[in-house]
Amino acid sequence: MSEISARHFIGILAEFDTPDALLTAALSVASAGYKDAEAYTPFRVEGLADALGHRRSRIAAVGLIAGILGALTGFGMCWYANVISFPINIGGRPFNSWPAWIPITFELTVLFSALAIAIGMIGRNGLPRLSHPLFNVEGFERSSIDRYFLCIHGGGEPKDVQSIITLLNSTNPLRVEEIWQ
Repeated sequence: MSEISARHFIGILAEFDTPDALLTAALSVASAGYKDAEAYTPFRVEGLADALGHRRSRIAAVGLIAGILGALTGFGMCWYANVISFPINIGGRPFNSWPAWIPITFELTVLFSALAIAIGMIGRNGLPRLSHPLFNVEGFERSSIDRYFLCIHGGGEPKDVQSIITLLNSTNPLRVEEIWQ
């Protein structure tokens, strides 16, 4: 009763030995119209994100909105407790004495913002992901040491594999390899 599982196409991976070669290949891939490409490098390569068409993350906006929500929650909680739920006349001060509420308002602002940023970052990065088919490629561990990789993702089906391989070979990589899972 063993069922043969179908192989799943991941993409085409090219290995380069310099950041300039990787950047040139990324520009070639982008100009050819391939949008779903990722680069793996041991350090930041200037201009690579622009060449691959990456845009700024919206995590900062998520943190701002969550921070505002946290501030409103903290202030509203203090206001409700001191004005509506349990008003106490302390030294003739008004029930709505907001300077005493600054610490809790600040703390909830920071808490909401930090949690939203952490959860948003984990979700945006696709974590937790303990294994990826690229980890099984021989030599891929050098992407964190001294090699530069460019992967054009296939979306599950090999559509125009030969044209992608031809395009990547024209950029003089060390090797080009199909990735299957």
